[in-house]
Amino acid sequence: MFLLETFFMLMATGVAFLYKGDDFYPFLISTGIIFGSGLLFYLIGRKADEYNAGRREGMLTVALTWVLFSFFGMLPFYLGGYVDNITDAYFETISGFTTTGSSILTDIEAMPHGILFWRSLTQWQGGIGIIVFTVALMPIFGGGAAQLFDAETPGITHERFRPRVTQVAKRLSGVYIFLTLIVIGLLWAGPMDLFDAVNHGLTTIATGGYSTKNASIGHWHSAYIEYTVIIFMFIGATNITLIYFLLNRQPKKFFADEELRWFFFFVLAIALVVTAWLLITSVFTDLGTSFRQALFQVVTLITTCGFATENYISWGPFFWFIALILMFICGCAGSTSGGLKMGRFVILTKNLFNEFKKQTHPHAVIPVRMNGHVISGEIVHRVLAFVFAYITLIVVSCLVLALDGMPFEDTIGAAISAIGNIGPGLGAEGPVGNYANVPDISKWFLSFLMLTGRLEIFTVLTILIPGFWKQ
Repeated sequence: MFLLETFFMLMATGVAFLYKGDDFYPFLISTGIIFGSGLLFYLIGRKADEYNAGRREGMLTVALTWVLFSFFGMLPFYLGGYVDNITDAYFETISGFTTTGSSILTDIEAMPHGILFWRSLTQWQGGIGIIVFTVALMPIFGGGAAQLFDAETPGITHERFRPRVTQVAKRLSGVYIFLTLIVIGLLWAGPMDLFDAVNHGLTTIATGGYSTKNASIGHWHSAYIEYTVIIFMFIGATNITLIYFLLNRQPKKFFADEELRWFFFFVLAIALVVTAWLLITSVFTDLGTSFRQALFQVVTLITTCGFATENYISWGPFFWFIALILMFICGCAGSTSGGLKMGRFVILTKNLFNEFKKQTHPHAVIPVRMNGHVISGEIVHRVLAFVFAYITLIVVSCLVLALDGMPFEDTIGAAISAIGNIGPGLGAEGPVGNYANVPDISKWFLSFLMLTGRLEIFTVLTILIPGFWKQ
């Protein structure tokens, strides 16, 4: 995986060379370090029995990959002096790899082109998952590939539309690359130049939200750009397997998916409510602007992308509560977005209504159904356990951040944002703010939360339990 990452680091090195930036040598040194480390790891493990890799080894490998990639990925920031301390450099990098999008940079436009491209590239890799790329491009893990894939994509269920996990990973990676090229072309056709189009294309489809401009998408004041980004943020938050079926001339599976329908109508309903609110409160005076801005903020929050066109903090507490709901539920299972996932929300909602029905029909057997199929009790229990763990982690995180001196409003927004991999929060960390003034201890804790949220909690927390490692 480190040898594969050398290729991506070389891409950023090439951009730095092309634009004659002073970040060329920091990237060159960083490339040498990560290649040397990868070669060393390969030599150490070349005689290992790959078929002994089980679920525990897979989970540990995935978690360590994200942690170590972030340490090595921060080298260009630190060696080039663009970030003057390790805490901020690591925070910025793991925020990229986890597609969170929280930033400590106060002047993004002052960064050289290579650094800006590297930030975007980390999010693009994190969107599909470093491990999925590895399984797709380097099927040298043999029997361990399935464990790596499952640990990296711990959704509600997996649909193996190919017999081998490497075949699944290759096709999903192909869809991801194809969508990236499409959105880059569309953005370049608008007011963006090629460099900005490439960077925003990478971070839009990854639902990451890193931008090359301080004002994010709002820099262009373009309805065309905003609607293009809205569409592809939504696509990025859609189950990528469904997109594969759609592109593979199986549209019935795409349009018949219940989670996708819930997601679409939920976004539309909330956008209409926010539009009405903006008109009533005279934030905007015309319907077209109100709807576009409402739709953009709703989509950027629920897809965990985090792009900004307006400072929604000024829209008042009513929208703040809506924002927290969107940040909690988020996109579809099997997508690049973080958070609870719409699929789990649907199962919870249906299970709740079934409990009401059982109050009047106590002996009735009323299963939860998705897409016409009965969801097993085991999956429902896993969803309930996940939600309990998710909420508990948010509460504990708020207490930890408050203990480190963060204000009340900031702690709630930062905790939910980090765990859900969203980026902007509330208060000083809102859409026009950043995390530069967050205490160092809180930055390390938020980095841990980003990783935990990206790997859907259980992968990271499970390896911290001593009993998991007992025979």
